[in-house]
Amino acid sequence: MQHRSVGDLMTRSVVRVQRGTQFTEIVHVLHEHDITAVPVVDAEDRPVGVVSEADLLAKASRRPDAPFPPDPRVRAKHEATTAEGLMTSPAVCARPEWSVVEAARAMEEHRVKRLPVVDDDGRLVGLVSRADLLRVFLRTDRAIREEIIEDVLVRTLGERPSAVGVEVNLGQVRLSGSVRRRSLLPALVQLCQSVDGVVSVEHQLSAETDDTGGEGTAQEPGHPR
Repeated sequence: MQHRSVGDLMTRSVVRVQRGTQFTEIVHVLHEHDITAVPVVDAEDRPVGVVSEADLLAKASRRPDAPFPPDPRVRAKHEATTAEGLMTSPAVCARPEWSVVEAARAMEEHRVKRLPVVDDDGRLVGLVSRADLLRVFLRTDRAIREEIIEDVLVRTLGERPSAVGVEVNLGQVRLSGSVRRRSLLPALVQLCQSVDGVVSVEHQLSAETDDTGGEGTAQEPGHPR
């Protein structure tokens, strides 16, 4: 099974600014390139932070007569005029070989909308956004069905393609029919869930042989996952 990686989905031509780039210059960069954030890099082209519209607006929205916040870090950001002081740091970065799941988890954990992508030396090679990750769900139902039949059922599990019915509708997979052994059922569902573009998996599958040592019949009803 071939999964699309961050390296497949990322934008390779990345706009960046230096530590000393001024506030107004950053605004011009965002406007000129129609972007909402830009990585800040050091002299070695290694990301040290990200400046977003939110960072800039936090400074711009402060009233001149308002008292400074007691937190010295917040105060420093309000007083900053260059990318180094305005940026959110350290930069949360991804690697080209990361899966969509790994990148999505990093974004969720750190509450960011984009990740600079770095090579083995930590240098900037791309940028991946939430929208980039969602592109895997643009796959056609036909492509998803073919991968499940050819890669999951036949190549990985060694099942007969005629034994399992595979229906895909808007990324939602429904499996029917039977497999040789009951122990294959959870593996089959898990593998289908990992196929790029799959939204959910439900099944109504039976097994020719119950090799799990469980009681009852070999029937294994399924539910949306």
